Amino acid sequence: MDRRAFLTKSAIAGTGLAGASALAAPAVAQGNQTWRMVTTWPKNFPGLGVGAQRLADRITAASGGRLTIQVYAAGELVPALQSLDTVIDGGAEMCHSAAYYWQNKSTALSFFTGVPYGMTSTELSAWMRHMGGQELWDEVYDQFGLQSFLSGNTGVQAGGWFREELTGLSDVQGLRFRTPGLGGQVWEKLGATVTNVAAGEIFQALQSGTLDAAEFVGPYNDLALGFYQVAKNYYMPSFIEPGLATELTVDKAKYQELPEDLQAIIRDCSQAEYDMVTADFAANDPRALRTLQEEHGVTVRQFPDEILEAGATAAQEVITELREGGDDLTKRTVESFVESLNLMRSRSQTMDDPFMRAREQYFSL
Repeated sequence: MDRRAFLTKSAIAGTGLAGASALAAPAVAQGNQTWRMVTTWPKNFPGLGVGAQRLADRITAASGGRLTIQVYAAGELVPALQSLDTVIDGGAEMCHSAAYYWQNKSTALSFFTGVPYGMTSTELSAWMRHMGGQELWDEVYDQFGLQSFLSGNTGVQAGGWFREELTGLSDVQGLRFRTPGLGGQVWEKLGATVTNVAAGEIFQALQSGTLDAAEFVGPYNDLALGFYQVAKNYYMPSFIEPGLATELTVDKAKYQELPEDLQAIIRDCSQAEYDMVTADFAANDPRALRTLQEEHGVTVRQFPDEILEAGATAAQEVITELREGGDDLTKRTVESFVESLNLMRSRSQTMDDPFMRAREQYFSL
């Protein structure tokens, strides 16, 4: 997708500040309601923004119009990284985002998005749905009057776009790098200067030289954002994001006021969309990567072992610090995450990994 055409579709008016009319109360007529969903994604953004709109449409259709969801892309009602606060403050009923954007509210939130050297999309779903993860997430967000559900997953992400090739750990020192969450803390331990900006701001920061490198998601999104125009070294895979889970977060009091069937529709449509978004990225990441390589001259590289090993050490330090020095809820979240990860690793090491190696070595069509 041409970046200028994409950004034209995603353009916003003014500064993203909303007037009183835009923040008016949701419409209620003859028992029907309209809720506002604010997102952290540009309009029509592949995978993530499209997934948010598709989720809204699912809820609207499944409810027979009793609950209509109006989607506002990043900047249309509020700036991207003010989405959660808008729900907390009552300016919208729900937001579609990623929990690690809000780690300043609770460090536990990063564990429900993506953890360095942590869970894959399948493992995270298992933890959340069958191993106590959702219950811990509920505790975290209950502090803010919120209820959240998994709503998508990117799968293993790309490691990022770098102006210069990385030959070793020394090349990371002082590197100005865009990356969020616990992964950002890992890169800081490696020597990078880390910042987080919304998707629509990354290209300009790379182009102007404010950033030396940036990671967002992977080929499907990165092609649309046009990063290949200013950086040609594309590192794969990410060791800090084995899968980014998105969230649908709702005002808990308003959610509980809904009839039980509408509550179930929101919950179940979110679960269905988690699987749909995961499949979307699995199908379209390789197509986009082919375009990046064949049409735009991008060089795909792997991180040197020195960086991978140092990254693993740093990740262990970050997680251990939270496990031992965090608040009680963070400690319990980390403990549950680690215990579940170790259990599921025994399955992947016994079944998934050997199968993948055998398929790679012996099977082709």
